[in-house]
Amino acid sequence: MSINKNMSRRSALKMSLGAAAFTTAAVSGQTQAASIKTPFIVGQTYIPIAGSAEEFPVRRIYCIGRNYAAHAREMGSDPTREPPFFFQKPTDAIQFVAPNKIVEHPYPSLTKNYHYEVELVAAISKGGKNIPVEKALEHVYGYALGLDMTRRDLQRFMGDQKKPWEIGKSFDYSAPIGPIFPVAQVGHFQSGKITLSVNGVTKQSADLNQMIWSVAEQIAKLSEANEIFPGDIIYSGTPENVGPVVKGDVIRCTIDRLPDLVIKVV
Repeated sequence: MSINKNMSRRSALKMSLGAAAFTTAAVSGQTQAASIKTPFIVGQTYIPIAGSAEEFPVRRIYCIGRNYAAHAREMGSDPTREPPFFFQKPTDAIQFVAPNKIVEHPYPSLTKNYHYEVELVAAISKGGKNIPVEKALEHVYGYALGLDMTRRDLQRFMGDQKKPWEIGKSFDYSAPIGPIFPVAQVGHFQSGKITLSVNGVTKQSADLNQMIWSVAEQIAKLSEANEIFPGDIIYSGTPENVGPVVKGDVIRCTIDRLPDLVIKVV
């Protein structure tokens, strides 16, 4: 697949896929939309829903940092003392990766140290503020397998200067993701193997039960800071042994009960 074709697929994800879902949203807000005129159209980002013609509209991408103890240590933190923290990526950082395909992923500009981070992603369908932990999973629509791709050199450089390191995390294609599987199909993920390999060599391998903060706890903590809404997705953290990739490398991600996600860096 050429880069141009890959770009086209990304545009299609934002502009064309999920027409039915877009129509539904448009109908619900057509009175307001009819009264607003804009100089151009901004496309919505969608993620396909497994086993359905519907697609999941993405409102915000939240990511939790250092949520596995060993990864926190390799990043220079003390997991026994650090409360959870979150950052965001722009919605158009999404790169949909269909199952049973190797999707080309462009190596980004400005970096010489491009890192992988495999993660479980929770998709939210019910909003709320100050959500109790015991009620938090009621807000989850489904789950997906995702990658939090990182320009590590830029992240560290900005961190060393005590400046925001958004440039290291929030950029085009930095959030590859597979289809969303509804909870009704796969249940919730309190445990299960999560792995990442590069060119067939295992680099990351852990169990989801090793998260410092569970998905339910993440939702509860996040909702203390921000009201969450339907369409939000949460990247739930990565295990230890993050590392670099170069052009030509093939990254394969796995989580029990979800299809593999595979990209080739080009």
